[in-house]
Amino acid sequence: MEAIDPAYGTATLLLIAAGAVALLLFLIMKVKLHAFVALVLVSVLTALVVGFPLADIPAAMMFGFSSTLGSVALLVAFGVMLGRLMEVTGGAQVLADTLIGRFGEKRAPLALGVAALLFGFPIFFDAGLVVFLPIILTVARRFGGSLLLYVLPAAGAFAAMHAIVPPHPGPVAAAEALGGSVGVILLVGIPVAVASWYVGVLLVSRYLGARIDVSVPVALFGEVNDGRGQIARDGEGETGDSTGSGAAARMDRKPPSFRTVLLLLLVPLVLISFDTVLDTLTVTGVLEEGESWAAFLSLLGHTPVALLITVLVAIAVLGRPRARMTEVTKILDDALGPICSIILITGAGGMFGGVLRLSGIGDALSGSLADLGISLIVQAFVIATLLRVAQGSATVALTTTAGLIAGAVAEAGLGDFQTALIVIAIAAGATVLSHVNDSGFWLVSRFFGMDERTTLKTWTVMVTTLGLSAFVIALGFWMVV
Repeated sequence: MEAIDPAYGTATLLLIAAGAVALLLFLIMKVKLHAFVALVLVSVLTALVVGFPLADIPAAMMFGFSSTLGSVALLVAFGVMLGRLMEVTGGAQVLADTLIGRFGEKRAPLALGVAALLFGFPIFFDAGLVVFLPIILTVARRFGGSLLLYVLPAAGAFAAMHAIVPPHPGPVAAAEALGGSVGVILLVGIPVAVASWYVGVLLVSRYLGARIDVSVPVALFGEVNDGRGQIARDGEGETGDSTGSGAAARMDRKPPSFRTVLLLLLVPLVLISFDTVLDTLTVTGVLEEGESWAAFLSLLGHTPVALLITVLVAIAVLGRPRARMTEVTKILDDALGPICSIILITGAGGMFGGVLRLSGIGDALSGSLADLGISLIVQAFVIATLLRVAQGSATVALTTTAGLIAGAVAEAGLGDFQTALIVIAIAAGATVLSHVNDSGFWLVSRFFGMDERTTLKTWTVMVTTLGLSAFVIALGFWMVV
């Protein structure tokens, strides 16, 4: 669906967007209206106020809702199934014990973050977060303290890699628009991502975790591991028949080995890397479009397909050796119930962001910022930040900013290194200030059982310090080259 011609000037559209966000926060935080209902209501009101034709409002609402659900629903469903199997069979506990044994108890957050940085190289943010969810919660249960100490280092690592480092689509698209070298962006992006993660995420998570206590949620993975590979759901007895929930929630056999769990986690890592790497090679002209073998591997690497294959492998290596298929199916079925609210609220967040994007606010804001008269790298960061805050989508902010300044970059005759710094500055601006018009905000909020106020004080702050750290590093290099 195409954006409408803006009915108002940029200032008015920005005021409407700010008013819509304020109304949404008021309804959720003060009135205590359910977030899904509030998001749909504010989306309708926003569409009316910005001037959508009445007949087009349903389509405008479905634009963001359906596109978000299309990417989130299958991913979350398969990811939670995989997580439940890992949790119930003791696989998550085995992996957590091994990580902590290697790094030490005090370095548990560092261990999670380093693992997420490695896995986040080819895996998108949301897919990586879903796969790592049971591991994060298992480690948090074992050592106690605020959940933030364990969540933010891992989630921030996935966010840093997704925003800054090829072969993720954002930096690749920006490189294409600006005529930069993907290889140089990769070489520059990796150390910048790691450094900005350490400063803007790991150190910040220690500060936030010491001051804000967030309990481990039990809605998704409520089982308790007794340390011997025997798992029973909280509140249930120690026995159960072969068809009851007690049997489905309990597996008394020996937990899987660390090697088995690690190889299982490598399945989505390898499969998804097919898609991301091949797409990058096609964009850069290394591969020709239409190669049948590349298309097949890309299909296997499409995130929902990769997670589907991983779930099937998990059933074969974790579930079936320890239970009958009816019991495994019961475990998977139980995993799906708690995620309905997560999926709907995330979709509604996409709806709200989609209405803002289709209102023309991005185009109006881009036109107003086309010539700010400031340094090119600062201009790139500021434009991406304002677009991110105004309409929510990091991808839209990144690609729009890259297209907007492409002419100025070409005129400046920048080298590959300086162009890479521009891409990092754009990615940094598109990362900061995730809030209620960003579907990712709602995904994090609901996955980890945080209310909106807490998510704003933690997740929003963390991605902002991450983006600012990346920009400061890029700016420092810019000033010396």
